[in-house]
Amino acid sequence: MRARYVFPALAAVAALMLTGCVDNSTPAESGSPESSAAAITKDDAAAALVPAEVADRGTLLIGTEPTYAPNEFKNEAGDPIGWDIELAAGVAAKLGLAPTFQVAKFDNIIPSVAGGKADIGASSFTYTPERAEQVDFVNYYNAGIQWASVTGTDVDPDNACGLKVAVQTATFEDTDEVPAKSDACVAAGKPPIDKLKFDTQADVANAVVLGQADALSADSPVTLYAIAQTGDKLQPAGDTFDEAPYGMVVAKGSELTAAVQAALQSMVDDGSYTAILDAWGVTDGGVDEITINAAANG
Repeated sequence: MRARYVFPALAAVAALMLTGCVDNSTPAESGSPESSAAAITKDDAAAALVPAEVADRGTLLIGTEPTYAPNEFKNEAGDPIGWDIELAAGVAAKLGLAPTFQVAKFDNIIPSVAGGKADIGASSFTYTPERAEQVDFVNYYNAGIQWASVTGTDVDPDNACGLKVAVQTATFEDTDEVPAKSDACVAAGKPPIDKLKFDTQADVANAVVLGQADALSADSPVTLYAIAQTGDKLQPAGDTFDEAPYGMVVAKGSELTAAVQAALQSMVDDGSYTAILDAWGVTDGGVDEITINAAANG
């Protein structure tokens, strides 16, 4: 948090000390579900697709930035948790590998995967043409964008010219969504949106609660979680819009892409995928078919 005072209900999140779950309609305040990844078993067909150098190593190196609760965050011991973390661990289990999570800044994960320092990235990545130049996307979940504002205020995401809007650095909301809205404002002769960038999602929410920003923009599960964790000091601003697939990222053209797709599809087929989403209350974005580079092909 860039201000000295942190709203108490979010302080634990900012310090990565509070676990929680989110429901896409009525989020719960706290309590993280028990991990399902340990019960996931190897899929021999998927494991056969793993490149030899990864199979011989025996571990799957997974890049993530655990600052985006409830998708990826940390528990009291400092270990990454969240439903996206559990899905990534499940992929490793399906491939007969042990998951090794590499904590990194969000905007360093794709270069790390493209450069071979990590095998995959699991950090709520939304497809963009720029990202797709470096990596392939194994699509596994659909999330929309959801704005939030202080409870009792009236903020319209389609009429936000001149407002201050908080986003997490390097997210789709930072690089694409809010800038596009701001450009449209300028083109219409209206004042631009003042985009405020923060390193963590907890800081983004605090900026709105403390009055530094008029609204925040984030992926729908993340915004709903933030609303719950502030004790309803925040409210949804408008409806969810611009639904797009999340993708686990793999180096462009890597044989590992097909293996990750097969592993996730095996989890969908045996029910372990849905069990994880159910446990975290984010089932609404679940899919039946795991695809590769769906946004590019759609």
